[in-house]
Amino acid sequence: MQSTILLIERYGLLAVFVNVLLEAAGLPLPCYPVLMIAAALASHTTYGLSEIVVTGVVATLIADFAWFWSGRHFGRQVLRLLCRISLSPDSCVRQTESTFAKVGPASLGFAKFVPGLANIAVALAGASEISWPSFVVFDGLGAVAFIGLAVLLGAVFHSAVAAVLQVLATLGLWALLGIAMALGIFLLGKLWQRQRFIRQLRMDRITVDELRALIDAGAGPVILDVRGDETRRREGIIPGSLWAHPSDLDPVIRGYARDTELVVYCSCPNEASAALAAKHLRQAGFRKIRPLLGGTEAWIEAGYEIEPVAVVAADFGAPSKQSAIAESVSAEQKCEEAVPL
Repeated sequence: MQSTILLIERYGLLAVFVNVLLEAAGLPLPCYPVLMIAAALASHTTYGLSEIVVTGVVATLIADFAWFWSGRHFGRQVLRLLCRISLSPDSCVRQTESTFAKVGPASLGFAKFVPGLANIAVALAGASEISWPSFVVFDGLGAVAFIGLAVLLGAVFHSAVAAVLQVLATLGLWALLGIAMALGIFLLGKLWQRQRFIRQLRMDRITVDELRALIDAGAGPVILDVRGDETRRREGIIPGSLWAHPSDLDPVIRGYARDTELVVYCSCPNEASAALAAKHLRQAGFRKIRPLLGGTEAWIEAGYEIEPVAVVAADFGAPSKQSAIAESVSAEQKCEEAVPL
């Protein structure tokens, strides 16, 4: 036990800094165990609880500043990268956008407590071009709350943590192997969960060229846009598409026959929101459902036009509203060029 305390005393703050920095950077390395151990043994070392908190917060802010800057300069490219590398299959950009749209920058205050969403929330804040002062305030408060809770838990339950460390010190190498195996099983479980999710998305998808050909031939299917409303307004839409929430599609599709062909698209790299919408559509009785392969990113890369959002999302609804929507667009808006992205 004494050797463990000596190691914590010598490398404790460094271990806290490196571990928190790597987790905030996006690696699946939980920082709470290290923070709690450092806090539990603080009374036996040369540093105090406040120094642990400061070290953890500084490490968090360094990584967050990097993600915020990347989001500000590279926009959705960074969001797509984070969505691709995330081990959480449900951490699509749209989920974070919905929270950010409702709460705003204040969401940074609790995003770190939601596994898989913290980095996306920070990058999204940069892409949304919120001010640096607002980001520093809300992200700083979130970092203090996140790190402070771990340190508080370690300090309150220091006896239990010390007892666990004593057992681990007694077991020696076997304890290290057990910890390594537990971490490995955790990572493999996350990878398996993500691969299973990706396999569920491999349904009969339609390519952007096929969809463009159907539209040009006048036989285009009903196209549903399940992205966040803020994203639609910022990036524009595929011509003729209707907006719908992926888990609340009834207001849009209630007037269509169940044999209607539907194309669903989003901006997630793995068409995650589109897959969620397709699941709900199937439960509603629709059978001809095809997610758009590559989503809006593939559509834009193919050089096809994007239309600006001319009406509020609430105006999109059942097919009976389509003509009214079209008529509400002024001649001046009709003549506008497609929004370049």
